[in-house]
Amino acid sequence: MADNANGKANGELVIELRDCSFFYGSYCAVAGVSLPVYKNKITAFIGPSGCGKSTVLRGINRMLDLVPGARVDGEIIYRDKNLYDAQVDPVEVRRRIGMVFQKPNPFPKSIFDNVAYGPRLLGVKKKAILDEIVERSLRGASLWDEVSGDLNKSGLALSGGQQQRLCIARTIAVEPDVILMDEPCSALDPIATQRIEELMRQMQRDYTIVIVTHNMQQAQRASDFTAFYNMRKRLEDGHEVRWGELVEYADTTKVFASPAQQETADYIAGRFG
Repeated sequence: MADNANGKANGELVIELRDCSFFYGSYCAVAGVSLPVYKNKITAFIGPSGCGKSTVLRGINRMLDLVPGARVDGEIIYRDKNLYDAQVDPVEVRRRIGMVFQKPNPFPKSIFDNVAYGPRLLGVKKKAILDEIVERSLRGASLWDEVSGDLNKSGLALSGGQQQRLCIARTIAVEPDVILMDEPCSALDPIATQRIEELMRQMQRDYTIVIVTHNMQQAQRASDFTAFYNMRKRLEDGHEVRWGELVEYADTTKVFASPAQQETADYIAGRFG
């Protein structure tokens, strides 16, 4: 069982995972995850490859619905509503809980059309309103000053760091409440990575953020809370079965300075594998 930071001192609870296990068919990829996500805070998921960090992230906004055979047991509560209740619309879940992926994935469209894409799907048609949304979103992603002179330029023509910020602008254009980031800096150089980290700290004034990262320094620099996941394994009928498990969750300073679990300390120190 992970060590949970709790109490109202951490702020308003936006999302809570309650004993969640994540399956692909009959295979349990991650077992028994319980943790809170607090308003206007950045929560980092760390751990070795294959321990299920991205699976948990995609379960939070029902992206796993798009994977045949995937399912979530347990409850994911978002603002007092179980996201997996039958009456909940997964499309609306993904609007309120947006996702930024590991590799920048701008559409083969202009910068303007990339950002306006979501609002147009939601029925916004007036050019003046779209203009305002695009500018506000690009400013929110710290990209406006770099691209405002040529919004007709293809999003694919931007640098890697600019493309990732364009994807962040596209995400915030539909006014989400929570933003999930799946290793958003892994394909970027150190300078672009620093820009994204600075941007996350600016964005947390308006959004709640959950980030998956393999970069221990990034988790330490950029997050308020950290959840450490690790691999578990056992033999079944002569075959090794592996799954991920949440080991520890606490405020980031505590996780890195005085972790409650020895395996957390070993992972952070590089004494692993």
